[in-house]
Amino acid sequence: MVQVIAHRGARSIAPENTLTAAKTAYESGADLWETDVSVTRDNQLVLFHDETLLRCTNAASRFPSRSSYRVRDFCLADIQSLDAGSYFMNTDPFLQVAQGKIPRDTLAAFKNETVPTLEQGVLFTRENKWRVNLELKQFFSEPFDTALPDRTLDTIYRTDIPLDQVIISSFHHDWLFRIMDKEPKIEVQALVGKNRMDSLDFGAWEFSTYNVHAGLIDPDQIRELKARGKKINLFTVNDPKDFLRFVDLGVDGIITDFPQLFARPFI
Repeated sequence: MVQVIAHRGARSIAPENTLTAAKTAYESGADLWETDVSVTRDNQLVLFHDETLLRCTNAASRFPSRSSYRVRDFCLADIQSLDAGSYFMNTDPFLQVAQGKIPRDTLAAFKNETVPTLEQGVLFTRENKWRVNLELKQFFSEPFDTALPDRTLDTIYRTDIPLDQVIISSFHHDWLFRIMDKEPKIEVQALVGKNRMDSLDFGAWEFSTYNVHAGLIDPDQIRELKARGKKINLFTVNDPKDFLRFVDLGVDGIITDFPQLFARPFI
């Protein structure tokens, strides 16, 4: 059975990468959730996708005099003082508000949602006996962070979550090799195809699982991956027809913004 992986939580119907998005994805029946690990100025780990805080928080109005809104330039206390939920009501990123898919009281509760720490996200996963895929983020404009895999492992150990409930993924495959060396009990998954301008490069096929851009891969490449004994998850698939087509091609997992549509009852 193909796994339904909630991309940044159930981000079509809740503010992405928040604990509310994770809870909503869990309640939808998703097999696991995917989230992003970024680093603050004071070297704390938070769950946030973008390089800057502008799209998903009120950082610009809360701190109008800042010269930079990069996550890296904010301390954890300032980040956790931000409203990371109201943007969803204001921008309706997946048009689910306009379509009446989200109850009013649920929408109202999004206000003042906070950016979670990695520890909070892992604890939520542990407490619900669920699974999480942690994507380690690195931006080209920033110095390469050689310590992020180690700090991520430290947080995982500190929460005492069973290691089979955690997956670590990244486009930076050297980080994955480091995880494999330090903690072979944690599954790693190599991300391939960051945007539509990229060509798919699987290197020397060193990894057991590849998470691949669905818009770049073709059926022959899926068949080759399977012939090599690799698992394959595709991102980001939101159309039901595409979902079923990829399931028929034998992929192992679908990363989607709509886990509420594609959980097991749909299949």
